[in-house]
Amino acid sequence: MKEVYEKAVELMGRSEFSVLATIIRLTGSGPRGAGTKFLILQDGSYVGTIGGGLLEARVLETAKKVLATRAPMRLSLNLMGKDVAETDMICGGEADIFLEPLSTANPEQVQGFRKILDLQKRGGAGLVVTVVTTNRWQRDLVPRLFLVPGAEPVGSLPGMKGVAEEIAKNMPLLLKQREPRMVVSKDDLGGSVELFVEPVRSDPVLYIFGGGHVSAQIIPLAARVGFKVEVIDDRPEFADARKFPEAVKVYQYPFEGVLGKIPVDESSYLVIVTRGHIHDKTVLEQCLRTKAKYIGMIGSRRKKAMIYERLLEEGFTTSDLDRVHAPIGLDIGAETPEEIAVSIVAELIEVRAGKD
Repeated sequence: MKEVYEKAVELMGRSEFSVLATIIRLTGSGPRGAGTKFLILQDGSYVGTIGGGLLEARVLETAKKVLATRAPMRLSLNLMGKDVAETDMICGGEADIFLEPLSTANPEQVQGFRKILDLQKRGGAGLVVTVVTTNRWQRDLVPRLFLVPGAEPVGSLPGMKGVAEEIAKNMPLLLKQREPRMVVSKDDLGGSVELFVEPVRSDPVLYIFGGGHVSAQIIPLAARVGFKVEVIDDRPEFADARKFPEAVKVYQYPFEGVLGKIPVDESSYLVIVTRGHIHDKTVLEQCLRTKAKYIGMIGSRRKKAMIYERLLEEGFTTSDLDRVHAPIGLDIGAETPEEIAVSIVAELIEVRAGKD
């Protein structure tokens, strides 16, 4: 949804109105999930998609009313029965879509969207909290709060100081929940208020050490499921960006001291698939000194035992080694580079989803 936010900021910078449509509730199945965004411009063109078909047509129709009135609206659509009987949609649920006008009338909106783009570019995580209760809306203004750990909040929730404080208090827990959700709470006067709470985070960076056959299969697959892939090899013929068009960056670095040259943090994923156990150990011992979310090393159980024995002799603990996924990948009986890549990326998805 980066393109949606970029276009929204661009239009607001030119004082041009647009309509931001967001799926805020989905029951059953639908073409896109909760949190999906769709930006409609004044000329009827749009950025992104909310799923196509009847759903998208209804949203475009409602957006015209929002542009005319400059007032937010909620649209509910039944995705089953006669509503979709004559379309090509095969969904079977119900969806609520929140449509809001965007303009420079609310400068904090622009600042908040820029903060989201900055998070997606530089890494990190935050929360976007939007009031979707109808009696809280004003012309051109939708109460919204942008929260990033350790930074001053952007925006406000008028009359909901207690709600804002509770959300800030529970931010670590809310950030662990990848999926956006509707929350019903009480304002400062005891009235009911609906909030749409969206975790915002950058695509995780996957560092792959080694540019061989297995890496060549991992890279496009990992990129397709939302990882920013960066590849490191010490050989110029393997550290060639032309070989890995789906990778964001390709580096030629010696493996000794390589972790001092790349910004690994708690959200990073590290995959070690070098050309030999000596290089694997060199990289692994550096990886163990990071707070990376995931560390995986390819190789047989015999190679793992040999490397682990040496690392224990050098002062690493069993707890340190327990962080490593080795042999790497889910046990699906993979043998070819293509199959091994599937097992590795499946394991990355599992860890990202918190299922590990």
